[in-house]
Formats: sequence, C-alpha cells, structure tokens
Amino acid sequence: MESLFAVAGQFRTQGKIIDIREFGSGNINNTFLVTLDAAGEKHFVLQSINTQVFRRPELVMQNMRIATEHIHDRLESFPFGAGRRWEVPRVLLAHDGRDHWLAPDGSFWRALTFIEGSQSFDTIKDRHHAGEVGYALGMFHALLSDLPPGRLTDTLEGFHITPRYRRHYNKVLVKQTAGRSPEVNYCLEFVDRRSAWAHVLENAQAQGRLFLRAIHGDPKVNNILMDNATGQAVSIVDLDTVKPGLVHYDIGDCLRSGCNPLGEETKEWEAVQFNPDLCRSILQGYIPMAREF
Repeated sequence: MESLFAVAGQFRTQGKIIDIREFGSGNINNTFLVTLDAAGEKHFVLQSINTQVFRRPELVMQNMRIATEHIHDRLESFPFGAGRRWEVPRVLLAHDGRDHWLAPDGSFWRALTFIEGSQSFDTIKDRHHAGEVGYALGMFHALLSDLPPGRLTDTLEGFHITPRYRRHYNKVLVKQTAGRSPEVNYCLEFVDRRSAWAHVLENAQAQGRLFLRAIHGDPKVNNILMDNATGQAVSIVDLDTVKPGLVHYDIGDCLRSGCNPLGEETKEWEAVQFNPDLCRSILQGYIPMAREF
C-alpha cells in the first residue's frame, strides 16, 4: 500500500492522499480509487495500464487526451435536455508534465478525474436503463462526430475486423480432430450459416458506403455511468480503446453486452439469450442522438 501512495503522489492533485482502495471490476487494468483530504475534488482514479494488451500505452494516452479534450470543447456549446448532465474524465498530469508516470519497474501509470455521484452496473436493470445506455453511446458518438479519425491512432489493429477472426477460426477448425459434443456442433453450424455476414461492414467501407469515425471500442454496459439520483446516463468511461473505426462496431458490441440479461460473466450459458425488448430500448435511446451526425 505504501508503494501505491508513492505512485499516486506522482500526479498533480490538490490535497493530501488519505486513502487508496481497489475500484471497479475491470479485466485489463489495475484500478484504484484515491481519496483526498481536499476542499474541491475529493477523489481521483489511479490505474496501471496492462502493457501486455496495450503494447504502446503512450499512444493510448495520446488518443485519450485528443478525444477527451475534444469532448470538453464540444460540451461548451452542445444542446442538452433540461436537467441532464454529461461529464468525461480528465487526464491528470504527472509532476513532470507528462500524461503518465513510468515506474522504475516499468509499470505504466495514469490518473483520471473521478465522476462523483455515479455508478455502473454489470447488467441492464430495465428498459429505462437500456434507453440510457443507448443515449450514452449516441452522446459519445455525437460529441466526437466532427473529430477527424486520422488524428487517432489504431492501437488495437484488427480488433473489430470480423473477417480476420473468421480466417483464424477456419485455421483452428482444420486442426481440430477431437470428438465434438452436440453443443459444439450446434455452435459450428451457427457460425457456418452466418459466415457470409462476416464481410458486410468491411465490404461497405471498401465501397465507400461506410466511413471511419472516432469510436469507443468497448462500450459494454459497465462502462456506462449512471447518475445515482436521476438514473440518467452521465458518462462513458474506459477510454483505452478509443480509435478510428466504424460506429457499427460500437453499436453491435453495446447490443451484445446489454441485451443478455444475465451479463457477460454468467456461467449459466444455457440460459443466455438476446432480449429484443432491451435491444429496442437501447436503439431508441441511441437513434435520437445519432441524428446529430
């Protein structure tokens, strides 16, 4: 714990650090909530970036700063509905002026502002919540719709390219000689019947019918923050995967995450389903915001 206090002390914050504890349920980075004895902002988020996943963490931070600074500028004139708020984490600089701190052991650390009065959920609670999830993704896309995607670096090349996964799948399948259960055969048949769909988005982009934009890259349900008092979406976080891409990747991933009432981590795989009512509510929240771009 003393080492965490030393790491947290590398960043420019107001007030004395009085507590640090593990925060969230992310699978990639180690995340901590730091509490300050301060009159203003009383918390910030401290994270070590997993450099096995993000091989160029400095580019991750570059993308994050470009996106968040652009959003902050847009928020000054963006039309909100009555009683709504929208926030985006700010990158806190280290004492040497950089947007990260590199520890002697090679670990890569960053600090972000904490969005007070909010929380995230691993699963969608009801159709109102679903609509707010869609609103959040639409708001994020709208705020970044005029950011030239060329300003962002693709830090996870091929991450969303379905034909690429399909090719790898075929190579693995050829080498698979073990006996197959009925469940495995069902999955193989499911994939085979839909294989022609794998190229739809990439072909449309190649034909000039779809265009790259700034995308979130991982808009699952627990990356949407909800206001504790109003139940309205107030932010979308975990911006490591912000990059150029097709907004359809984000929409599909959001629906995949949100429309399974059991959530991503369930072990009850036989009970997993895609709920069309939740899908409808997510899209009803998203589409009004998408009209902005």
